[in-house]
Amino acid sequence: MIHFGKILLLLCFIYVANATKYHTYKGFNQNSTFPPEFLFGVGTSALQVEGGWNQGGRGWSLWDYHIFTDPEFIFDGTTHEVAADSYNQYKRDIGLLKELGVNVYRFSISWPRILPLGTPDYVNPEGIAYYNNLIDELLANGLTPMITIYHWDLPLRLAELGGWLNEDIANWLGDFARVVYQNFGDRVKTWLTINEPFVLCSLGYAYGIHPPRVITPGEGFYECGRNVLLAHARLYHIYHDEFKSQGGKVALIFSADMAYGVTDSHDDAEAVEDFLAFTLEQYAHPIFSPQGNYPQRLIDRVGNASSLQGYKQSRLRPFTPEQINYIRGTADFFALNSYSSYYVYRNDSVKELHAVPSFDDDMYVGYYTVPQETTGGSMWVYGYATGLYDLLIYLKKEYNDPVIYFTENGSSDELGFYDEEKVDYYRGYLNALLYAIDEGVDVRMYCAWSLMDTFEWNRGYLVRMGLYELDIDDPNRPVFPRKSALVYKEIIRSRKIDPDYNPEPNDL
Repeated sequence: MIHFGKILLLLCFIYVANATKYHTYKGFNQNSTFPPEFLFGVGTSALQVEGGWNQGGRGWSLWDYHIFTDPEFIFDGTTHEVAADSYNQYKRDIGLLKELGVNVYRFSISWPRILPLGTPDYVNPEGIAYYNNLIDELLANGLTPMITIYHWDLPLRLAELGGWLNEDIANWLGDFARVVYQNFGDRVKTWLTINEPFVLCSLGYAYGIHPPRVITPGEGFYECGRNVLLAHARLYHIYHDEFKSQGGKVALIFSADMAYGVTDSHDDAEAVEDFLAFTLEQYAHPIFSPQGNYPQRLIDRVGNASSLQGYKQSRLRPFTPEQINYIRGTADFFALNSYSSYYVYRNDSVKELHAVPSFDDDMYVGYYTVPQETTGGSMWVYGYATGLYDLLIYLKKEYNDPVIYFTENGSSDELGFYDEEKVDYYRGYLNALLYAIDEGVDVRMYCAWSLMDTFEWNRGYLVRMGLYELDIDDPNRPVFPRKSALVYKEIIRSRKIDPDYNPEPNDL
């Protein structure tokens, strides 16, 4: 049985780093500034902001099918049909980016807008034209495009062929990426292959919360993650083998939140290590570790549990030696999304929480939120800035001091200008980032989520994460700056955090 409270926690996009409590800090780091070369950005994704779902030759996505065939799927009854209308109003979006003063705009390419049937048998010229116009307009305004190739909008035709449970998806996504590199790679130099494999696989193929809404937590979850790694590696190799002359960089986006053992016991210490192995390391270890492959803790736990359950082989299908070599080293930087922090523990009560078989049962860990500094007005963002600092220190040590691009971070709040909890969240997390940089962590970019309110997947517009508020009741989709937008703008301008800066609506 999967408890409702556990599902809510899974919506937090949980990842864990390490139970060790590194030294923390107090107060704002007002004596430090962000380095001159440090980049600030803001992000969105195609399905969440573009709208124009049936404009310009766009094909059907898996999300379209579930939204339009199940009226109760989206909690508030809204849809993505118009969203922020960025398909028609991308110049408005660029105006907002310039107003903020950011360097980078992270957005995604809609797979069904480029390849309506999912394959390159037909490339939609109107889709190519839309993204060409967007990219050219960004560059003309001194803004750098950072593109996510796959942000969950799987073409419906490929979903019907098995989606992420079909190993052929590595070739399907590779074909799509090749079209994208060919058409946009002369101007785009930073590529993010796939957004958040743990979220994609757990919510889509373990708990049935996101499309395809399949509940197979003991097998499909692992198969999805395996295919994500193979697909990412294919995108990396296509770029570096065929488009190296374009001079860009490629990485997979990991989602990682810090976690701490509830006690100093051996069981809780092991719970943290296992949580790490099942969440972050399941995807990062095959790419960043010197030997490649899954972490041995993951292999052992799933293998042992599978054997006890009567399986003749592990539910975690192993990579071949050739596949291990193919995946290892396929990242030019570490792309990190992070939101929250958690306590983890292990005792007999944990077994009652999990379905059998499932990755939760294999992992055998319980978890709950660290007492938060701010909730950010959301049920799934529990801000604890110290956790980010500890996470960044951990990544530096664990992965041999990688270059880190902080590709997504943010919070939600109520409607209106005065989003005070979101302001506190941004200041706290950027302050933690400054401390980590001072400790030698090689973070080169911070990207806030999101530019304006986005269609937050199955929660619709119940979660408002935008620096700019979107009026979804107005067909023209106007946007209005929140206090967090002005605070972020001032941090970018001054390259430091002023906790006393208190803007009003007319200060933009």
